[in-house]
Amino acid sequence: MLSKMPIDLSKVGREDLDKEILRVGLIAELDAINLYEQMANMAGNENVRKILLDIAREEKTHVGEFLALLLKLDSEAVKELEKGKEEIEELTEK
Repeated sequence: MLSKMPIDLSKVGREDLDKEILRVGLIAELDAINLYEQMANMAGNENVRKILLDIAREEKTHVGEFLALLLKLDSEAVKELEKGKEEIEELTEK
């Protein structure tokens, strides 16, 4: 994503705006995690690598914060995430 808004929030209805803002935040944090981890893997300096991985871990906390709040606002997402979890458990128990 690299600071590019994936959706025009001005076209989102007021009732869905907060959920969409949180989803954009999730996308941005996941993008940042990927970027920092990729750069860490390329870094020649161990201190640069350590800092990038530390920042990536902090971004994962942000993902958790955005997701926790989104799940408070979106009951459908809660149900669908639970279905996904159940499917994975069924497929990986064997």
